Amino acid sequence: MSGRGTPRGLASSRDRFQQRATFARRRPLRLWGYAAGAVAVVALLVWLVAWSPVLAVRSVEVVGVPEAEVAPITELARVPMGEPLARVDTRGVAARVAERATLADVSIERSWPSTLVIHASPRVPFLVVKNPQGQLKVVDETGVAYAEVTTAPKGVPVVSAASDAALSQDALATAVGVVRVLPDSLQRRVSAVTVSSANLVTMRVGRTTVVWGGVAEPERKLAIVQALLRTPHAVIDVSAPNTPVTR
Repeated sequence: MSGRGTPRGLASSRDRFQQRATFARRRPLRLWGYAAGAVAVVALLVWLVAWSPVLAVRSVEVVGVPEAEVAPITELARVPMGEPLARVDTRGVAARVAERATLADVSIERSWPSTLVIHASPRVPFLVVKNPQGQLKVVDETGVAYAEVTTAPKGVPVVSAASDAALSQDALATAVGVVRVLPDSLQRRVSAVTVSSANLVTMRVGRTTVVWGGVAEPERKLAIVQALLRTPHAVIDVSAPNTPVTR
């Protein structure tokens, strides 16, 4: 019995060795097979996302603006319908939409599987500037004139531009800075604000002409003006707040 068992044990060991050797020889082939399969899957995913019509643009959504703005923005965006969503030039779309003066900010989002979303923020009127020709230009808080109206929006202060040169963004930014710093109690007493340049804004407060000057040191200028308005003056000049002048 023992003599017969030994050969069977040797044969079994030999078989196991041969199996391990065969497994070792075939292992590189299996690894190459796995790698090829992984590459094929990745290639399929790339094709599916970047080239196939499955994930192509089928709709455009505009959010963040009034309904009246949706159609003009969509037309301006010129989104290529049917193009794979992943390949849409979002920067180009954003740049085209940003050409619309009424918008303060634009960003683009891909909403899978097939929608391009345009996020847009409208400019908010901060003041209205009346130019020498009598036209009314709406200005936002950054000093950008972005629309023309026939009537100033309710609650938006109106300032006058002494010349067309006073409509530069720097000059309008100065006007914005003046209006922003004035408290409501003083704004109610202001009958006229005139912008001549980025360095010269004047206003009428009751019977007093206030020469404000430029955008620098607005809080200090305001404190001086409020103090000097306690007594009658024809003119208060705080364009150089270190040496205010009255007459």
